[in-house]
Amino acid sequence: MDIPMVKISAAIITFNEEKNIERCIKSLIDVVDEIVVVDSFSTDRTEEICKKYDVTFIQNPFAGHIQQKNFALEKATYDHVLSLDADEALDETLKGEILKVKDNFTADGYYFNRLTNYVDHWVKNCGWYPDRKLRLLNKNLGKWGGVNPHDLIIMNEGSTTQYLRGDLLHYSYDSITDHVNQTNKFTTIAAKAAYSQGKRSSAFKIVSRPILKFLKDYFLKKGFLDGQYGLIICSINALYALLKYSKIKELQDGKSID
Repeated sequence: MDIPMVKISAAIITFNEEKNIERCIKSLIDVVDEIVVVDSFSTDRTEEICKKYDVTFIQNPFAGHIQQKNFALEKATYDHVLSLDADEALDETLKGEILKVKDNFTADGYYFNRLTNYVDHWVKNCGWYPDRKLRLLNKNLGKWGGVNPHDLIIMNEGSTTQYLRGDLLHYSYDSITDHVNQTNKFTTIAAKAAYSQGKRSSAFKIVSRPILKFLKDYFLKKGFLDGQYGLIICSINALYALLKYSKIKELQDGKSID
């Protein structure tokens, strides 16, 4: 007896993603059977662009990356869901791999490499590649978890996973300024989440963690092979550690970090 082809929903969350959302949608059209976009009330052309295509567009208040992505999973019609960020897209190899999986969906979840484009440079080192992500799953057997803003899909105990060839293309930052601004924003979110979980900072951590982070990413993770952008990325990665632990310390001292 022939086994019917599995149908896949794509789930994307957006907020002011007019630069990225069309590229993401176009990469999915020939692969998935439904595209669900959950938008947190964008003020740019995100909604207009989405409605040019056959997508389900839903607006929902943003309560956090994890919460919004799980809401998007719930809104997907089909049990099998491909979850992407708006600044991501499938490369041709990954498209072909997912189409094969639709004929033979044998695992509960599938992961693949993510390749990041940074100021028009594809980053192959710095701890950024291969950045394996589990993004295709049976939504009844897994959900988004982790600590905001660093979310990840967590599969139920006993679930099976497999690896797919190809890259999830991540168009991250158009400029160094964007990276620094995002680092400031994300370290505020991360510090609050860490503090609420009982994590604490100290002068020693504020000094040591950035140094260790730079040494790890630039030398052990071979960031130097990415040239000037490798140096910049590893330096901003160190800045992330500096800001995160400094902000946790501010929260310990009763100060606001908003």
